[in-house]
Amino acid sequence: MMRRVIYFFSGLMVSIFFLVTSQVMAQSNVYPGTDAAYASVINKRSEKIVEKLHIANSAKAAKVQTIIATQYFDLNQVYILRDKELKALKENSNLSKDAKTDSLKAIQNRVDLAVNKLHHNYIKTLQANLNNKQVDGVKDGMTYSVLEVTYNAYMQMLPDLTEVQKKQIMDWLIEAREHAMDAGSSEKKHAWFGKYKGRINNYLSKAGINMKQAEDDWKARIEAEKNKKS
Repeated sequence: MMRRVIYFFSGLMVSIFFLVTSQVMAQSNVYPGTDAAYASVINKRSEKIVEKLHIANSAKAAKVQTIIATQYFDLNQVYILRDKELKALKENSNLSKDAKTDSLKAIQNRVDLAVNKLHHNYIKTLQANLNNKQVDGVKDGMTYSVLEVTYNAYMQMLPDLTEVQKKQIMDWLIEAREHAMDAGSSEKKHAWFGKYKGRINNYLSKAGINMKQAEDDWKARIEAEKNKKS
């Protein structure tokens, strides 16, 4: 009896594995520029994100993993097409400078529309399968938890912030995360947070906070704490 149970669960896990793998590999065959190696990377990345969500139902976890992997593929498709169009535009010597500028704007508009649509549908799908905390977990997973790290850094550097200021910082970091999760590379994801950190710093500077001095004081506190422990 025990052996039958083991065989059953083994068979179930194998079925789930091949279900996810076949769906991801099918996606890789649809999108230009993707291959089995790329599909494997995205699938593993999605798997790591799902692991941190602690989804008890294995079938549901597999479904969510496929949803995340598919989003990576869909975004990649948009950026692959964009890069091809930009390359063709750059190599086109028959267009005037103004015509190229107009074409560049048109390409970017198409990319923005496509990415925004993917983002909206993706969040909607995640919300249909996960609770709010888990959806945030997916977003953090896709953006290396930069929101949490950055927010905590501000809190440690500026312990006297008002509740209003704390909320504004969090609101902007959440907005940065929404953009960053759609970016096509780690560098570009971090760039979105960098942009919003600049906005936050300007906001705090206008409130009378000397950000350079605050950062220096924070580093000094960290160094003093290290020396104290050693």
